[in-house]
Amino acid sequence: MPRSAWRDVPRAKVRRFAAIAMAEAQDLAEEILREIRREHPNLPLVLDESGEPMALVGIRRAIEVFVQHLETAAGHPRVPPEVFQEFGRGEGLHGRSLDSLQAIYRMGVRLAWRRFAEIGQRVEIPPPAMYELVDAGYEYLDGLVDQSVRGYAEAAARQAGERLRLQRRLMELLLAQRHRGADPQDALAERAARVGWPLPDKVAVGVLLRPAREALAPPVAPGVLLDMEYEQPHLVVPEPDAAGRRELLHRALAGWAGAIGPPVPLADAAKSLRWAEAAVRLMERGLLPGGEVLWCTEFTEALVLLQPEELIDDLALRVLAPLAECGPTHARRLAETLLAWLETRGGAPEVAARLGVHPQTVRYRLRQIRELWGDEVDDPDRRFELELVLRAQRLRGTLGAPHHRGCRPARPPRHG
Repeated sequence: MPRSAWRDVPRAKVRRFAAIAMAEAQDLAEEILREIRREHPNLPLVLDESGEPMALVGIRRAIEVFVQHLETAAGHPRVPPEVFQEFGRGEGLHGRSLDSLQAIYRMGVRLAWRRFAEIGQRVEIPPPAMYELVDAGYEYLDGLVDQSVRGYAEAAARQAGERLRLQRRLMELLLAQRHRGADPQDALAERAARVGWPLPDKVAVGVLLRPAREALAPPVAPGVLLDMEYEQPHLVVPEPDAAGRRELLHRALAGWAGAIGPPVPLADAAKSLRWAEAAVRLMERGLLPGGEVLWCTEFTEALVLLQPEELIDDLALRVLAPLAECGPTHARRLAETLLAWLETRGGAPEVAARLGVHPQTVRYRLRQIRELWGDEVDDPDRRFELELVLRAQRLRGTLGAPHHRGCRPARPPRHG
């Protein structure tokens, strides 16, 4: 371990150096603050309870602690934490970076070193010891910066927590069901302003499924509101039809699953949420693709036909009653043929091409459909109901239900 040049300085000289430096600490602190104010005129000057600038107090205390250490040479100087942490907190709370604060600290060390060098010449401190003093000064500076970084991080965390709280309140109001006579527009504008969120004309609301319970929040684009406090996190996408919006979200939500509701006017955000929740329920049942975030507008048919299950099931019992006498396999084949015919509005060749069977098989099935439903298949309203039910059943994978035993189909053709 190299020998310390400062420790070799006679104690009498060290004590004299320290006494002069302590006597000039206030004057040096004022000089440093004046230079800081000259270089950074916009830097706010905060006063303590006695009316003295906190910056001046901090500079003076930092000088005094450093000089006391030089006199005692006991370990490393203990950085006074309160003031310098407060400096860091102030930078964080005012949205500034720590770069300017570190530049100010370095300026202070240079000015302090200049004064200490003058005192060293007066006391006749050897140059090697003074060079060692420079190193100690910059090491001390690192400690001051560490304290400011700690205060800055604390302020940033506090601000982030407050922003999340305000953002959550904004989303709660935005997604609340509107009651007749209520007009939350003013409250919405006020809450949006507090988080710096410009009120969009349209929004789309999403519901996410966590890939894991401890999953971190996805890195959504600025302007997208995200609330991770829900069991299924919610997000609000402003102007969802803007160019590139979907691509950005697709990348940000990689690895997540869920659904984003249709674009709606801002006042109808709760409606978009309702469709997103419906889509997620269908995903959880395996009725919509899983493993990714879906846009409801791309699955309109499934959402419309699979949502009102009780109504569709009741309608199926009535309009598919003729299949009740057929066995499961034959009922499914008749239902497939009927749906293909309703969708194509074509003849046997077109329906056969859609189903991948022989036209004669289709003709046989269409004759049986006529026997089962009679003239009802010519009624536009009944055809619409049949297609509605059959499309819903196809989406569920239950095409042809309900069915019961006892169907006695006509003799099948050779090409079936």
